[in-house]
Amino acid sequence: MKFGGLPPSEALGAINVHTLRAGERVIKKGRVLTADDLAALGNAGITNVVCAQVELGELAEDVAAARLATALAGEHITLDEAHTGRANLRAAAAGVFVVDRDAIGRVNVIDEAITVATVPADSPVRAGDIVATVKIIPFGVAASSIEAACEAASIFSIAPFEMKRAGLVLTRFSATHESVLDRAAETQRTRLERIGSSLARELRVPHDTGAVAAAIRELAAAGLDPILAMGASAIVDRRDVIPAALEKAGGAIVRYGMPVDPGNLLLLGTLGASTVIGLPGCARSLERSGFDWVLERECANLPITAAAVGALGVGGLIIDGPRPFPITPTKARVASAVAAVVLAAGHSSRMGANKLLVELEGEPLLRHAVKAALASRATEVVVVTGNDQERVHAALAGLTVRFVHNPDYATGMASSLRMGVAATANARAAMICLGDMPRITATHLDALIGAFTSADDDRAIIVPTFERKRGNPVVWGCVHFHAITELVGDVGARAVIERNLADVRMVPLDDAAILVDVDTPEALAAVRATVP
Repeated sequence: MKFGGLPPSEALGAINVHTLRAGERVIKKGRVLTADDLAALGNAGITNVVCAQVELGELAEDVAAARLATALAGEHITLDEAHTGRANLRAAAAGVFVVDRDAIGRVNVIDEAITVATVPADSPVRAGDIVATVKIIPFGVAASSIEAACEAASIFSIAPFEMKRAGLVLTRFSATHESVLDRAAETQRTRLERIGSSLARELRVPHDTGAVAAAIRELAAAGLDPILAMGASAIVDRRDVIPAALEKAGGAIVRYGMPVDPGNLLLLGTLGASTVIGLPGCARSLERSGFDWVLERECANLPITAAAVGALGVGGLIIDGPRPFPITPTKARVASAVAAVVLAAGHSSRMGANKLLVELEGEPLLRHAVKAALASRATEVVVVTGNDQERVHAALAGLTVRFVHNPDYATGMASSLRMGVAATANARAAMICLGDMPRITATHLDALIGAFTSADDDRAIIVPTFERKRGNPVVWGCVHFHAITELVGDVGARAVIERNLADVRMVPLDDAAILVDVDTPEALAAVRATVP
């Protein structure tokens, strides 16, 4: 490649190396110079332009980056258009990123002009996430080097998560509180949901080999896979209760223990067609551990062998491990995209009937809330269903919404929040709306969306107020999505707000509608008495 200064009269077709201003025209670095560019430079009195010129046998940076990226892209990988020598590769599906580390090392020593960087192998990713980038350092590179890199490269792929129906065995001592088991079950349910699977059945049995063996057999006979077993005490030996129960049930131990901390005391086994995982104690938390690595591979249908587990020692010390999914916004998120999530899954226990289907001014209560969201600037409207799913669908007939069903709605509001946030993962923010607030209008919603857009901060939490009282709905910047996915039980996201007060923007509104929900027959009567 030729590199150096040229008079404008000789620079036609060359690559501009430094951004230049010629009168009103800005000629950026990397631009292939045109006759108009050169005329503007001459008129501006510029007599020397530092340029790069691709020679015979070389490829320009964007062509080279695109060619290598194309060679690397395998199943469920998409490519961004190459620009300034960079071509990004993205996941086209949620799953596990599969890459040959050694092959990438070989590519990166072929020519110092060529670089390939990836997220860590076996990382869980969402659709739209950048998983790798090809960057050509200079403005051009030898075609032979790109050909060699394409030959040496190992194709990247995404092993997509498959919907798995998991079973869970929880053991108890006589003094074990039910709330402890409730929290353990909810944590595993959340863990499975965020990779697209579900907890289909749960059995609670005494911490006894025979009882655990019977439970594992029952779940395997039901076709559940994987089967998770969490003991009232940690597994400390191959002869402990859960390993012994697996063998008593007719299963086999693949490996006990893994070189990942936290997660050392994990048991991996099989029973028929089911993978059986004895959970380490750290699995009671949603913080990342060795168990997440095993579960993600299982749900992506990747092989989990004893040797593969044993190879995890380098990188197995998780001091401050990555979250299950990247939470930093990616280019896949539209800068102004605020999705509306309408929660419509609850039991309405205080009303005595499904309040969302009660008629108000000729329409179901829920339909008022959804129509307001559709009339707002929200980029889409997601409705989370649960109780009375079919009747809720019918109540919203003819409206352009996306339904997401929450099979675990009986566990409380947190499960619906998790489902709603997961459904809007590529939005820059989620506006969580309650289906029982019929006096909320598109004007209210647009004020909140506008406040988020003006903040231009993915950490922003937009909270409406009336006479200094906080109300709903709340707009959540995507940085907080992960914290919402960790909520459990019949709780909202108030605790997340309290932990992140520095990110909260209060938006005063002159309407009490943001405080008015319909939880009781008395509240419904009061709403009916008001003039919309």
